[in-house]
Amino acid sequence: MSTTETKARAGDGCAPDPVQEVKEAMADFVSDLRAFKDDIQTKLQQQEERKTMLQTKSRASVARPVLATSAEIEVPHQKAFEAYVRSGDDDALRGLVLEGKGLSTAVNSDGGYLVDPQTSESIKGVLKSTASIRQIATVVNVEATSYDVLIDKADLAAGWASETGSVAETGTGQIDRISIPLHELSALPKASQRLLDDAAFDIEGWLAGRIADTFARAEAAAFVKGDGSEKPRGFLTHPQVDEQSWSWGTLGYVASGADGAFADADAIVDLVYALWAQYRANACFVMNSKTAGTVRRLKDNDGRFLWSDGLAAGEPARLLGYPVLVAEDMPDIASGATAIAFGDFAAGYTVAERPDLRILRDPFSAKPHVLFYATKRVGGDVSDFAAIKLLKFSAV
Repeated sequence: MSTTETKARAGDGCAPDPVQEVKEAMADFVSDLRAFKDDIQTKLQQQEERKTMLQTKSRASVARPVLATSAEIEVPHQKAFEAYVRSGDDDALRGLVLEGKGLSTAVNSDGGYLVDPQTSESIKGVLKSTASIRQIATVVNVEATSYDVLIDKADLAAGWASETGSVAETGTGQIDRISIPLHELSALPKASQRLLDDAAFDIEGWLAGRIADTFARAEAAAFVKGDGSEKPRGFLTHPQVDEQSWSWGTLGYVASGADGAFADADAIVDLVYALWAQYRANACFVMNSKTAGTVRRLKDNDGRFLWSDGLAAGEPARLLGYPVLVAEDMPDIASGATAIAFGDFAAGYTVAERPDLRILRDPFSAKPHVLFYATKRVGGDVSDFAAIKLLKFSAV
């Protein structure tokens, strides 16, 4: 009930004065407006104070290190894995549950434990940075024991037809299946228990470095010259024939023109154009350091070097405009050796691997040392025989 109504009902029975009612109503309105204004000003002042405090905190936090978004996932697993490596205590690993995506579960049914994500990424980084066919090949992650590549090795035939003429049957393509089995790659580094007990020792860095070095060297050699028996099959172990007689299932080669040497620089040009045009766009040379030292001295008929170094840091050297991968497992220049390969290795060679890396701790077999048995499943083979050509150092 308003003040005006109250005063009208409490009067002495006379009619209320309209002017007086208006004055009282206006006085009440002005009083309410002033109260509302004071309230708004108080709230605005509080907002300004909060804004100033937030700006002060924001400026103070600029120099703070940014926390990784996966810290809550990786740190518990890293601590549990470190405890397992140092002392064999697997209680933390058995009770650990990872909510985020990881390389695998923390506990394996056969008693093996996977390296924590931090260590696995370190190993993968070293493998990628090592001069290996892995850098230019197609790498796929699989969960099965093998990986099948389907290749269409023949084009569909076609023919011209008139409006009223009959259409003859044309040939069909041929699908070839190449199966790449996965083999177990293992390493067995060791360290003394006293060394593991030293809190200042970087056990993850040591373990990652030893395993990565062993795996990288074994992989690189197998991808080039592995015989396929309990290891990947290297591309140089497939049958090699003269490019003029090339057929599917073999690798074609171009002769250098001299036994165990270059007759001239034209052999490099012949090698490039022995590869079909659709492969040359992504092609790369592969050779070892000794061969590269010889090739970079070759000149064309105008006295210009065929070899050119990268224009920026990190860029590969180029030979006739194509990048060069220096892989030390390629053979040296010798009589009959296929010391240089050229091709689209992303199409021509496939590496299949399982993404998990397992570590088993063995404190008993080599006392007072502790052995660490690391295993990984990997395979590799030629997936397109038309995509790789070789330079053979022979007269014909």
